[in-house]
Amino acid sequence: MGKRSRVKARSVEVPAGETGPRQPCPCGSGRRYKACHGSAAGAPAPYTARPFQGLPGECDLVALREFVPAATSTITLAGSGREVLVASLLPGAAPALVRADGAVWLGLQVQHAYGDPSRDLAAVLEKALVAEPQSMVGLAEAPGAGARLQDLVADAPFEVTVHDGFDYWVSDLEDADGSMASALEQANAAVAPTHRLTRVEAAYWTSIGNREYLRWVMPYDEDDLLDALARLHEAEQDRLVAGARLIGMFRAHGLLVPVWDVPVGTGGAALDEPAAAFARDLVRVLADESPLTSEQRSARAGLANRQLTVR
Repeated sequence: MGKRSRVKARSVEVPAGETGPRQPCPCGSGRRYKACHGSAAGAPAPYTARPFQGLPGECDLVALREFVPAATSTITLAGSGREVLVASLLPGAAPALVRADGAVWLGLQVQHAYGDPSRDLAAVLEKALVAEPQSMVGLAEAPGAGARLQDLVADAPFEVTVHDGFDYWVSDLEDADGSMASALEQANAAVAPTHRLTRVEAAYWTSIGNREYLRWVMPYDEDDLLDALARLHEAEQDRLVAGARLIGMFRAHGLLVPVWDVPVGTGGAALDEPAAAFARDLVRVLADESPLTSEQRSARAGLANRQLTVR
């Protein structure tokens, strides 16, 4: 694998007795201290701030794990060259499935929370690779030390296919009694329309209710990115299209995800060219090392305080 696929995990150690039991755990897991590092058993594993760093398509991988409803990609295993289908979500939120033909499907949106998602997914994958066909594979306990995805996956492009629904789950199966069609109808009803932009990486338009948004996972250092976004925001160069607004951001697996509210009826395709132009402007201002002006500092504080959850 290439050098970028060998990045080590950065874990966070939490001093004992310095945080109240109901306060957020300082490790950043999102759990209360008493349910994480302050529990009787301690945290299952050291929290890894950026677990997918070094993997090909890190930003898209984060998007599929966190908010893209129905999408797939294919990863190639280092050494063997074997291909594994990676899916945002599998039936029943299964961590992994071994199909009748022996093909392995790995699910990203799962409930494992053992501290390092890359280690968790790698442990599931290793189990699935030796499981019998037509098996569902998961973890019942923390996997302990071992390989991470960075150790298993070859350095190859991570090409994402966004689906309208979950029909790909059963596209090669017969549905004699119609039960699969009924289950699919229910699952597909929960899928928000989603479009992956073509001119930039890891930017996804979606329509939720009567609103449209663009969520864009970015690979840059958080402080540097906030400075750059503040410069563009203060200069009114962050609107993408007329009527669009950068309304805030959220964090996911060590990366910032800026979110734009876009006018209803815009659609995803109309954002491709504006997003490409914005990406060029962003690279330009990321190289600007001059101190922020007072107006830019104010814009930065406003952006940093707008932490969003868009579901």
